[in-house]
Amino acid sequence: MKSLLRNPFISILLRHLAAVFSVAVTTLILKPIEPYLEIQLITLLYLLPVILSTVFWGLTPGVLAGFLAFLSFNYFFIQPYFTFQVHKTQDLITLIIFLIVSVVMSQLIGQAREGVRLARSREWEATRMYELISALASLQETNSIAQALANHTQETFQSNRVEVAIGNGSGGLAVTAVAPNNSDQFSTPPFFNLPLKTARGQEGVMRLWQASAQLSAQEIRLLEAYTSQGALSLERIRLAKSENKARVLEESDQLKSSLLNSVSHELRSPLAAIKASVSSLRSGAVDWNIAAREDLLATIEEETDHLNLLVGNLLDMSRIESGAMKPQKKWNAIGEIVAGVATKMHKQLQDHLLEIDFAQNLPLVPTDYVMMEQVFTNLISNSVKYAPVNTTIELKANVDSDFMHVQVSNHSPSVPVEHLERIFDKFHRVTAADRITGTGLGLSICKGIIEAHGGRIWAENQPEHFVFHFTLPLSLDGVLPKYPQETIDE
Repeated sequence: MKSLLRNPFISILLRHLAAVFSVAVTTLILKPIEPYLEIQLITLLYLLPVILSTVFWGLTPGVLAGFLAFLSFNYFFIQPYFTFQVHKTQDLITLIIFLIVSVVMSQLIGQAREGVRLARSREWEATRMYELISALASLQETNSIAQALANHTQETFQSNRVEVAIGNGSGGLAVTAVAPNNSDQFSTPPFFNLPLKTARGQEGVMRLWQASAQLSAQEIRLLEAYTSQGALSLERIRLAKSENKARVLEESDQLKSSLLNSVSHELRSPLAAIKASVSSLRSGAVDWNIAAREDLLATIEEETDHLNLLVGNLLDMSRIESGAMKPQKKWNAIGEIVAGVATKMHKQLQDHLLEIDFAQNLPLVPTDYVMMEQVFTNLISNSVKYAPVNTTIELKANVDSDFMHVQVSNHSPSVPVEHLERIFDKFHRVTAADRITGTGLGLSICKGIIEAHGGRIWAENQPEHFVFHFTLPLSLDGVLPKYPQETIDE
């Protein structure tokens, strides 16, 4: 029965039969009560089936109802009865006016009805289109867009099955979305195959299986708009990925330029000193005494250590960025690490006073000894570079809850608040960057090492001091903190 109602011819025939039936019912009601009604009232009552037919079933059923009402009025209510002859001029005029009024009324009501239908149709179309655009706007993945497009298409057109197949750019399928998810594969071919086209060409195809292959022109237009919007969303994702890739390449080029500029300057200074010292020692023109020779050899050793530190920083940064930095954690005393660093840096610290103020009975910390040496070396080296000569560099450590809290403070100038977070970025330098040498990697390496240990590092401006803070977890794989005495007992 439902399939018959969907047939356009059957639907049109039923609407016109309904118009005929409305006029017949009106006639059957009015004829018995004719003696009690004026002819003018009967004329007005016959306009009711015309109006109802036009409102409920359309313009042509309304016109048909008007013509049938005219004939019925003439046949049953104009003398002589049961004939279409008209003897009175007044009755003829009445019939003509009735016919004109009924037809004109049908036209006007039909146009108003069509206007309302078009308005509702466009509102529905705009609403469905807005819902699809809103759903696709926030999606950033191809499979999500395909699934959203399939779901909205199936819901809008009440399809039995919708497939959205999107290619991967090389002829294969990247993703296929189906709606509804529990729909079965149909052995019959789809009623509609609509391509998803962009400026680059066809990105995919949308297939629809309908209960009826008949769609109105408006529905077909909306379906094409759906495919166009889906294709635009795919193009948006492609452009966004291209933009991100271009931005990453640009940032990479900037980092490479910064690295080359910084490293080239850092390499030249120690190499020049080493070259000059070696050349002086090999020259036979001057008879160097023992003290002078010792100074030249010390210079070579110091600059070689500087080069070794520079290369180590570069290797550490490479490991951090690749995610290959895996600390080999063991129980270490933070005081021993600092003492070793202070011994190695005694020449760098000759113009500064290093003051170590650690709380008593500090527990051992699960750390990578070499990495933590690098952290203290970089932080102290940074303090030496920026703090005025003959000032104190102070190290403090204490237990704060489940963490070891370490502070490295110096008397360097304050850093603007907006730069406090960025000083741990690669190549980011704020204070006296044009006068003080360095690669700008030291603090970034410290951050990578501390975070690899599960800790946190930050900087803070204090009155007359600039302080680096970092924390380290005191437990290792659920084992509680140990103390030096416990290690000895073991």
